[in-house]
Amino acid sequence: MTIQNEQRSDAASAYAGAFADPVFQSQSVFKALMDAMARPGTILPLGAAAHPPAPLGAGAGAIALTLCDDGTPVWLSTALAASTVPAWLSFHTGAPLTDVRPEARFAFVEQGGLVPGFDQFALGTQEYPDRSATLVLEIAALQGGPAFTATGPGIREEITVAPAGLPDIFLTLWNENRALFPRGVDLILVAGTDVLCLPRTTKLRRREI
Repeated sequence: MTIQNEQRSDAASAYAGAFADPVFQSQSVFKALMDAMARPGTILPLGAAAHPPAPLGAGAGAIALTLCDDGTPVWLSTALAASTVPAWLSFHTGAPLTDVRPEARFAFVEQGGLVPGFDQFALGTQEYPDRSATLVLEIAALQGGPAFTATGPGIREEITVAPAGLPDIFLTLWNENRALFPRGVDLILVAGTDVLCLPRTTKLRRREI
């Protein structure tokens, strides 16, 4: 493939890969996300997939198409920002991109990417805790990793969550985030086209063997 053909292919990837049925599929994804936020730790299928440019995955792409618009500044990890994902996101959602983490309403990190400290993003205020960021983290799998016991609103007694591919300091980051309640970020963990949500109300502790 010539350089010119590669450039054409990259340009095409910035415009392809959105929902075939935007209304129906975005409704499906939105409902799945709301259900997952209401039932923290529960693994749910999104019900739709996008086909964004690499390294953004199908599930994260579907979430971006559903949640992002011209009123939601988006922060992208270094690898995502260096790809054709910014052009794809801008074309299909109109969402403005920002390099300033506290300005972002949504942040996306690809699988294997460096996860920044949660306190680097908008945490909301005591009066307006909803003015915080939601982090969309793609990981290897939503089960099979280190086990945590989750408790809190939306969880009957307790539930075990074991995402695979989170940083080793994840529990420390999460506990620091929890300590800021009602401020703090919310997490959407994505593997393929399945999600597991951890709103800031969820308490985690390492599960004893």
